[in-house]
Amino acid sequence: MRPYRFGLILGRFQTFHNGHKQIMDTAARLCDTVGVFIGSAQESGTEKNPFTYEQRRDMILKVCKKRTEVYPIVDMGFGNNAKWGEYVIARVRECCGKTPDLFVSGREERRVDWFDSVEDVCMAELYIPKTIDISASRMREYMISGDFDSWKAFMPKELWGDFKQLRETVAAACGNKKTDSI
Repeated sequence: MRPYRFGLILGRFQTFHNGHKQIMDTAARLCDTVGVFIGSAQESGTEKNPFTYEQRRDMILKVCKKRTEVYPIVDMGFGNNAKWGEYVIARVRECCGKTPDLFVSGREERRVDWFDSVEDVCMAELYIPKTIDISASRMREYMISGDFDSWKAFMPKELWGDFKQLRETVAAACGNKKTDSI
């Protein structure tokens, strides 16, 4: 029995990397089930969001198999505020039929008040300190330049064999700056 019944993780995962894996591994240790919601699920083929929801889901499930459920969440244009938090909780309840009791994420100032005003939510929040100095943006730069060794250093080994395919997706999105995500 774990201390939490249902954990929530939310991110774009453009691309999934070891920092994300660290957050998910922590959630899997603490929660019976982890709901991973992939943001900006409606967007792909852009510099900011090159990968489809399905590609991101597949990367996550290839690496994080324990008690992990993955769902899309569309960016509704609310920005990073309490209205976004209300929307997220409504979407989680719609998909999972329950409310999370733990939110796990990397520490970002914009997340601290997402869920404060959501009614009927009693959810602990765990912010994982950034111990791996990486970002998805830098990972995409490694792919564009073909720097496999730098990319590999920050990627779960389960995804190393996907470098060529992932690189092709990122390269095809280069120059497409149009984005609907926030």
